[in-house]
Amino acid sequence: MLTLDHLVVVAPDLAEGVAHVHDCLGLAMPEGGHHRQMGTRNHLLRLGDAIFLEVIAVDPEAPASPHARWFGLSDPTKVRADWDSGRRLRGFVVRTDDLDGVLAAHPDLLGQAATMTRGALSWRFGLRPDGAWLADGAAPCVMAWGQSGNPARTMPDLGAQLDALVLTHPDPDAARQLHTALGLAEPPEIIQGDGPRWTARITTPSGSRTLT
Repeated sequence: MLTLDHLVVVAPDLAEGVAHVHDCLGLAMPEGGHHRQMGTRNHLLRLGDAIFLEVIAVDPEAPASPHARWFGLSDPTKVRADWDSGRRLRGFVVRTDDLDGVLAAHPDLLGQAATMTRGALSWRFGLRPDGAWLADGAAPCVMAWGQSGNPARTMPDLGAQLDALVLTHPDPDAARQLHTALGLAEPPEIIQGDGPRWTARITTPSGSRTLT
């Protein structure tokens, strides 16, 4: 089964992303680090014992990437268009103990395994050759942490807790079928509407807030 690991806000600029989360949740996200293989960097917010929120953007100080960056970040025009249209929470990542098996079952959708690092952390991630979001964000990316496990437990606890993740989609039945085919352990709620577009309901010290 595939288990929800973390939510992803994709920003044209890291400061814009962090400011957006602060506006939505009233919380300042701690810095994460740099991803050498992708030329990106992030900030992270714990949302539970084994789940977190990531804001990620291209690292302007990193060398140009020789391959497509993950989360669609090699297409700055689309990143900005999505951002300006309110599609800021762009999707989520799930984890598995059998990454090779999952990728082999869905090679065209999920891509191939690549090893990623951030500081001392190392993990494997399913990456498409074009680096694009799966089904324009309606389907999750897949990863495996290995023995280190999800790092949320090591992050500062600022009192944020994920309550619900909701996908707005023009064809909810097709989106549900896709999630079922992938084997999501706890599929998100899906409602009819323009999209794909994600919303997360998060409890914070100042009450229930919504992240878009």
